[in-house]
Amino acid sequence: MITLGALNDITHIRHAFFTRTGGVSTGLYASLNVGFGSGDAPAAVAENRARAAARMDVPPERLVTCYQVHSPTCVAVTEPWTPDQAPHADAMATDRPGIALGILTADCAPVLFADEKARVIGAAHAGWKGAKGGVLEATIARMEELGAKRNRIVAAIGPCIAQRSYEVGPEFPAPFLSEDPRNRDYFAPARRLDHFLFDLAGYITRRLGDTGVQIIQRCPNDTVVEEDRFFSYRRSCLRGEKDYGRGLSAIVLQG
Repeated sequence: MITLGALNDITHIRHAFFTRTGGVSTGLYASLNVGFGSGDAPAAVAENRARAAARMDVPPERLVTCYQVHSPTCVAVTEPWTPDQAPHADAMATDRPGIALGILTADCAPVLFADEKARVIGAAHAGWKGAKGGVLEATIARMEELGAKRNRIVAAIGPCIAQRSYEVGPEFPAPFLSEDPRNRDYFAPARRLDHFLFDLAGYITRRLGDTGVQIIQRCPNDTVVEEDRFFSYRRSCLRGEKDYGRGLSAIVLQG
């Protein structure tokens, strides 16, 4: 489990970027796989989610996750839902104590947010598509609807695919460069001709910086190469594996 200092300094929240260790799943899903969308045994996933919820000091039924679709949609959470009721969205915000907002990832970036004074938290699933589409800005806007102020918000970017592991094709940079010339900074030449290495965490950091949030912190991990700690969609694809586990990042307001 990984935590970051800026969020640790807020006394009435708990947060965690969980690693893949400490669960009951086996094989490709070993061991803390929390994704019901995987091919893992549902009972194992439920037990893993219960273990993670316990680390957050909440009952398992108060850990909520979305049906993530790489969208810019952020929903306000007023009551917990069951996994089969999960909305199609990629971010959540709440001002209700005792509801843990959970994000599932396997290379995309989990981003956790908190406004200490307003007692408002948020969580976002930010792959390249969601980040480019505005999921970070949508999360901040939803938090503001609940009373947050962006110049008080702390944002923490969790473990994700690092630039050295994120090779993209020749068509990939153009939409980013047309969006903002500064995005050129997030592409480096790859070994293959006309291919590039994309800095997802750097791009997310820049977009968060443009919103005016107070503090941005980021984990230095690379989910692709740190196999003993993280699940990775790209690593599974490179190996021709049939499936992959999903890791959890979560944040909760304490009463």
